[in-house]
Amino acid sequence: MTRQADWIPDSLDIGRPSTARMYDYILGGGHNLEADRILVDKMLAVQPEMRRIAFMNRAFLRRAVLFMVNAGIRQFLDLGSGIPTVGNVHEIAQAADPQCRVVYVDNEPVAVAHTQLLLRDNDRATVVHADITEPQVVLTAEETTTMLDFDRPVGVLAVTIGHHVGPERNPSAVFARYREAVVSGSYLAITHVTYDFDSESSEELRSVARTQINVFPRTGAEIAEFFGDFELVEPGLVSTSQWRPDRGDDVATDPKQDAFYAGVARKP
Repeated sequence: MTRQADWIPDSLDIGRPSTARMYDYILGGGHNLEADRILVDKMLAVQPEMRRIAFMNRAFLRRAVLFMVNAGIRQFLDLGSGIPTVGNVHEIAQAADPQCRVVYVDNEPVAVAHTQLLLRDNDRATVVHADITEPQVVLTAEETTTMLDFDRPVGVLAVTIGHHVGPERNPSAVFARYREAVVSGSYLAITHVTYDFDSESSEELRSVARTQINVFPRTGAEIAEFFGDFELVEPGLVSTSQWRPDRGDDVATDPKQDAFYAGVARKP
């Protein structure tokens, strides 16, 4: 009998796809399972740009973190962080300033287990095993309160997570609670799936997104509400590749190649 990889918890249902592991597979990572690869390959057959979309989203994360560091942010709360792969938040931030602190949050057991392994020698980064739709649990977790000082500005990252929060979980209230928890000068970065750029997107792809990985695309107006009274920095809420691109290959020639809205906003 084949030995199960040590990053897979014994309780895990290996036959069920996971969005965290699917994203890892799309980005070329090694912490994914057959069920994840089958579903991703099925979606790629319908939407060949999906891999590029993921890389554009990852490139936005890098730019947003560096923007916040340059704005004076030295502590980050990464909601729905997923399975660590190249270009993690703590790698980006601590390369710019080793004093940066990071708290990752995810409810995927594999993501949490692998993050713990990755951070075992890093005393300025940690992970909280929690559902981001329970802000009080996240914000009061020992790992969070030990690592972050909420009397000082925090960079809150909600990258590729909002569209996994269904209407029954009241995403507006979830985002409002995180906004309330941070002081003036803090930032919030969001990327979120939309069909605004591709209203003719395949119904097959939409069906898979709805039924198998619980994705809830929203309009630009709906996503903008998640920023509340935070002030969007230039260029506002745009497609991922259009948010302050700093490399030629970061820019998509057609917003359909992004499929995500992206924005960064500052708390007055």
